[in-house]
Amino acid sequence: MNQYEKLLLQNKSWSEEMSELDKDFFTRLAHQQKPKFLWIGCSDSRVPANEITGTDPGEIFVHRNIANMVVHTDLNMLSVLQYAVEVLQVEHIIVCGHYGCGGVEAAISHNNLGLINKWLRNIKEVYLTYEDELNQIEDHKTKVNRLVELNIKEQCADLIKTSIVQKAWLERKSPQIHGWVYGLDNGLVKELLTIEPDIENINPIFRYNEEQLKKLT
Repeated sequence: MNQYEKLLLQNKSWSEEMSELDKDFFTRLAHQQKPKFLWIGCSDSRVPANEITGTDPGEIFVHRNIANMVVHTDLNMLSVLQYAVEVLQVEHIIVCGHYGCGGVEAAISHNNLGLINKWLRNIKEVYLTYEDELNQIEDHKTKVNRLVELNIKEQCADLIKTSIVQKAWLERKSPQIHGWVYGLDNGLVKELLTIEPDIENINPIFRYNEEQLKKLT
């Protein structure tokens, strides 16, 4: 049996097991999803949102990309964000990175990696913002892990710069924004920050006109 066939077999076993535990499980999933959380995480295969949080399918709406980035020109991310916030009306957005992130490590190298250079450029900009602090860290692993934390902080800040989040804050005082970092070596999440839905938490230069936000559809 090859690895591909093994996946199909495991899927069948999982489906049968879930049905035995709860005969209505898939019926409920098929008819609705009402997640309270949007997860913006890294594409790394070792960081699955549902397994880390012990949640079932349908509880977390998920978007993943290299190094859990919130890039304002990324229509994929923005579409997921808008759907989660405006349609699903999630109450929390979690930006979850992980220590030892290969994308972050690649961003501080000088290697030419082709197309991915364009994506990693965004992480390099985060490095530049915290250059004085990061340049004082001599140990490579420690430097990478600190940049992982700072990158999560900046992605959370970028979320509240969007009109999508600001409109939701204005209309329903939600969602909260959370920054998490996951430890591959122990499976534990470290909470880095929470941003409350308060207009004062947004730098004035990034605030949109409230009357114009109300008119957005």
